[in-house]
Order: sequence, then C-alpha cells, then structure tokens
Amino acid sequence: QVQLVESGGGLVQAGGSLRLSCAASGRTFNTYTMGWFRQAPGKEREFVAVISWSGSVTYYADSVKGRFTISRDNAKNLMYLKLNSLKPEDTAVYYCAVALTGSAWDRRAKNQYDYWGQGTQVTVSS
Repeated sequence: QVQLVESGGGLVQAGGSLRLSCAASGRTFNTYTMGWFRQAPGKEREFVAVISWSGSVTYYADSVKGRFTISRDNAKNLMYLKLNSLKPEDTAVYYCAVALTGSAWDRRAKNQYDYWGQGTQVTVSS
C-alpha cells in the first residue's frame, strides 16, 4: 500500500510560480515511476509530467513543457512539481500518482497508475 499526500497549491496571479510537493509512504518509494496529473472543472484528468524511479528521465505534456519541472528526492520520499509562468488555463486540481509497473517512457495515461493522492488546488487569476 502507498499513501500519497499533495501540498503546496494555492491562488496565484498569472505569471507567478508555485511548488507542489507529494509525500509518499507505505512502500519502497524509490523503485517506482511517479507522475503528476491535473483535472480542471468539467474536464478529464490529464497527464502533466512523469519521472523515472531514479529521477534521471522526465517527460512533460506539451502544454507545460518549458514551464513546469518535475523532480524527486528519494531519500525524503518526496516528489515535486515546480510551476513557473502560470497561466489561467493551468487552474486545476493537481494529483500525484505512483505506477507500480512500467517506466517513465510509457506511463502517460491515468489508468496506468495504481495509487493517487487526494489532490491540491491550483488557481491562477488573470
């Protein structure tokens, strides 16, 4: 069993920055691919970024590439998502997730992930 808890969301003006954290517990954290997803009101949950177990491989959705950075600290059982140059369309609930199988190269769909956090709200005002 894996427990995930996100934090760091909030209200920010367009162009601003936030750093989201995901604290993991319950299993050996540093052997799994992890990802961030987001869900805006009335929309499907969508892929944002993924990171390999070692942190050496990362992929991003085109909509956030160059603005968001995913990272992890396996010693602390933490994963991060740094959000820069935020836009109103980035407003969503952001979720972290763990995939027990597969690698960062092919974990971009929400049904490939096994555990989810409760989410943290990010609201970007124009």
